[in-house]
Amino acid sequence: MLGILKQPVVVTAEINLSLVALTVVGLMSRLWGLSYPRAVVFDEVYYGQFVSLYMKRIFFVDDSGPPFGHMLLALGGYIGGFDGNFLWNRIGAEYTTNVPVWSLRLLPALAGALCVPLAYQILVELHFSHCAALGAALLILLVLSYLKFYNLQRHSSFSGSWWFWLLLTGVACSCAVGVKYMGLFTYVLLLAVAGLHFWHMIGDQSFSNVSLLCHFLARGLALIVTPLAMYLSFFYVHLTLLYRSGPHDQIMTSAFQASLEGGLARITQGQPLEVAYGSQITLRNVLGKPMQCWLHSHTNTYPIRYENGRGSSHQQQVTCYPFKDVNNWWIVKDPGMQQLVVSNPPRPVRHGHIVQLVHGITTRYLNTHDVAAPLSPHSQEVSCYIDYNISMPAQNLWRVEIVNRESDTDVWKTILSEVRFVHVNTSAVLKLSGASLPEWGYQQLEVVGEKLSKGYHESMVWNVEEHRYGKSQEQKERQVELHSPTQMDISKNLSFMAKFTELQWKILTLKNEATEHKYSSSALDWITMDTNIAYWLHPTSGAQIHLLGNVVTWASANVAALIYTCLSLWYLVRRRRRIYDIPEDVWQLWVSAGGICLGGWAVNYLPFFLMEKTLFLYHYLPALTFQILLIPIVLQHLGTHLCRSPLLRSMFSALVVAWFSSIYLVYSTFSPVTYGQPSLSVTELRHLRWKETWNILLRKQ
Repeated sequence: MLGILKQPVVVTAEINLSLVALTVVGLMSRLWGLSYPRAVVFDEVYYGQFVSLYMKRIFFVDDSGPPFGHMLLALGGYIGGFDGNFLWNRIGAEYTTNVPVWSLRLLPALAGALCVPLAYQILVELHFSHCAALGAALLILLVLSYLKFYNLQRHSSFSGSWWFWLLLTGVACSCAVGVKYMGLFTYVLLLAVAGLHFWHMIGDQSFSNVSLLCHFLARGLALIVTPLAMYLSFFYVHLTLLYRSGPHDQIMTSAFQASLEGGLARITQGQPLEVAYGSQITLRNVLGKPMQCWLHSHTNTYPIRYENGRGSSHQQQVTCYPFKDVNNWWIVKDPGMQQLVVSNPPRPVRHGHIVQLVHGITTRYLNTHDVAAPLSPHSQEVSCYIDYNISMPAQNLWRVEIVNRESDTDVWKTILSEVRFVHVNTSAVLKLSGASLPEWGYQQLEVVGEKLSKGYHESMVWNVEEHRYGKSQEQKERQVELHSPTQMDISKNLSFMAKFTELQWKILTLKNEATEHKYSSSALDWITMDTNIAYWLHPTSGAQIHLLGNVVTWASANVAALIYTCLSLWYLVRRRRRIYDIPEDVWQLWVSAGGICLGGWAVNYLPFFLMEKTLFLYHYLPALTFQILLIPIVLQHLGTHLCRSPLLRSMFSALVVAWFSSIYLVYSTFSPVTYGQPSLSVTELRHLRWKETWNILLRKQ
């Protein structure tokens, strides 16, 4: 032991200076001038609002994607000590001193900077030369980790490194999807590549059945189970952080709203859980479109005749009203009894029970009959019955059907139960049509009886939001009771999975109003970069920031894809004729590398032709990343296998140097509108408008 101490402790390490240099350059290019300008730049006006809501723990819903990306931005704000107090109301607004601009922009900048060394390492793992790897510019982490794992597969299966890179692949997949759903395209590509590799393993007789099963389970655990668990964890943290009521509550169900601190929770806290005969309730339509609303009635009646000449029943109007109001209260009545109060002990209403719904203020019964609805003549009119003694009897019996019941004996529960009301006489279902009534109906939303409806739709489903046990049989006393706030005693908490399911569905289905944006573009504009985005303009000088790609790199990526496609087809035809121009290992490398790069481009680009959303140039960046990776692959192949004479290789090398120089020259030329400084004159800005479709901002002098 003492003999060992006599020797010096020596640690040796291999350092790839190229990788270090690329990392440093990447960091310098992304972090330089990061806090300039100290003003809101383009999408900061959108995502900054969510950062503020995170700081204040206020719940929100964003239909642009899952919450992981928002949380990363909020982490930057948290690190910088941001208190959330800033009004993100317009692009160009000056940041106040409490906003840590550098910290808020740090994490996205770091992600962009690390793409540079990642691109280098990906090309190395694809077994291309270090020279070709140096030419790669951008890519994402999850492809690199899978290639690391695949290369370890050959000689060290199930080792520590093997498991590390395989699990890291799954984690990276979940992060990619967790930031934007666009990451799902690359995830699907990776699963396809992994499936193809495993298919080849099945044909390898050196693997036993047990070994194949272990490999299959390992991949399933790392590439499916782990991403799903990580994805759920993003929502768990999101919902844990955002526990307070906010402006987005009202698009969620009553149960979800009641689980948040403040807002509806203050109203519904302590309400009785089980709806009983005599309960006073408000009924909220589950659909929430075109806006949230509650079943409502008032003393006004339907007009005797509508504008088109059709007649009505002239009964009391029933609508869906988008505001809290005393006329939203209804009393659940037992048809066999006259009392409108809850007995002691309460008699709960169960699935399948027949009830009458009495409007609290007017004491008229919810009714429907074979009269056409005002705006939906194919459906029945819903009214509160008035006895005009004209041979139109009341039809006011409704069967309660609990849609989300666990058994046919379930009790109708406040907030938690989603119910349909089926009319006993006509089998029509109480439904929100969503149409706005004319002036005589105060533009409130139409409620109808949907005839012969056996299907399920959220417009037919209602839930009890506010609830109390009625105590007053006399109408005057009951009206006072209906005007008073509810004060009961029971709590209702949703499970995480219930909240996750609802929030996930809202993100996928919620659509903001489609508005044409000045800088929106079509997917066809992206290939030739016929569009740009002005991110920021200085309020007094001509300084500005644009999203504007390097035209040489952009064009080179398109040319590389074209060359790769043509060469691949040529090789395939020649191989069909049993003419092999390149060695088999080179061919396999060519196919696999192109499959990843062109496949990545295709899955990240082509789906945008099917999307009905406002598109911008930055949506093309993931696809372009894969296409750029193809450039050094094609260059190395041309230089090694097609330029066979020393003269051709020298000429080719000179062309590559000239090409790289032109890329740097374009980068240098456009750097003032990349970093926002220095300010350029109107003449200089005009010179940068290389395409008529580019919107370079020129300030009038």
